[in-house]
Amino acid sequence: MGRILVVTSGKGGVGKTTTTANLGMALARLGKTVALMDADFGLRNLDLLLGLENRIVYTALEVLAGECRLEQALVRDKRQPGLALLAAAQNRNKDAINPDQMKLLAEQLAGRFDYVLIDCPAGIESGFRNAIAPAQAAIVVTTPEVAAVRDADRVVGLMEAAGIRNSRLIVNRIRPGLSQVNDMMTVADVREILAIPLLGVVPDDERVIVATNRGEPLVLDKNLSLPGMAFHNIARRLEGEKVEFLDLDAPYNTLLGRLQRALQRKIF
Repeated sequence: MGRILVVTSGKGGVGKTTTTANLGMALARLGKTVALMDADFGLRNLDLLLGLENRIVYTALEVLAGECRLEQALVRDKRQPGLALLAAAQNRNKDAINPDQMKLLAEQLAGRFDYVLIDCPAGIESGFRNAIAPAQAAIVVTTPEVAAVRDADRVVGLMEAAGIRNSRLIVNRIRPGLSQVNDMMTVADVREILAIPLLGVVPDDERVIVATNRGEPLVLDKNLSLPGMAFHNIARRLEGEKVEFLDLDAPYNTLLGRLQRALQRKIF
C-alpha cells in the first residue's frame, strides 16, 4: 500500500497547491508512482498548475456515483507517466463528499500508487475534515508570516486531535534579506512555534508565478531554480535520504551583505 499524505496549511495563499504539484512531480521523477487528489471541491486549481485542465473528463464525484471507473477519472501526465491526477468537481461545493468517501478513494489509490498526495482546501471546515480523513501523515505548508503561522499552528492541533501526529513542515516563500533585518520571521522562529520537524525550505522566486501560469511545475525545468531544487530535495527527504537544506543566507553572509544589513538597520 502506498503512503497517503495530506498537504495542508490552514491559511489560503501560502503555496499549498504549488507544493502539491511540484512535490508530486518531483517524486515521479525519482521513479515513484504518485496520485494527486484535489480535495478543494468547487474551487479546484491543481489541474491548472499541472497544465491538465483541458484533459479532465471525469472527477472524483463521478467515480463515487458509479458513473465511471477510477482509472477513467485519472488523468495521466504525459511528461511524467508515473504521475496521475484525480480532479475535484468544479461545479459542486465541499459538502458534496464526506470523510468516508474520501477514505474510500484515497485507499483505492494507495493500492495502485506509491504516494497519494491530497491537496487540502484552505480553512478548517468540512473540506479540511474531508482531506485529512484518509491521511497517514501531513505536510504543513506556511509562509513566515504571523497570520499564516498562527493558522498552521491551529491546523497542527486539529490534526493531532484527529490522530495525525507525524506532521512535517515546509516553510515557503522565504526571503532571507528580510529575515536578516528582522522584517520577516526566520525559519527558526516558525519551527519554534509549530514544533514539528522541518521537511523543507522554499525561497521566494518570481519563477514560481511564471511556472504556475504556464502549468509547468518548476521541477521539470532542466536548469533547476532554487525553488525547483528545494522541492526536489523535499521529495528525496520523503524517500528517507539525508539531504542538506539549501543555504539561502549565503548571499547575505558576505562582507557586502553584512554592510547592507547594517545600513538597513540604521535607516529603519
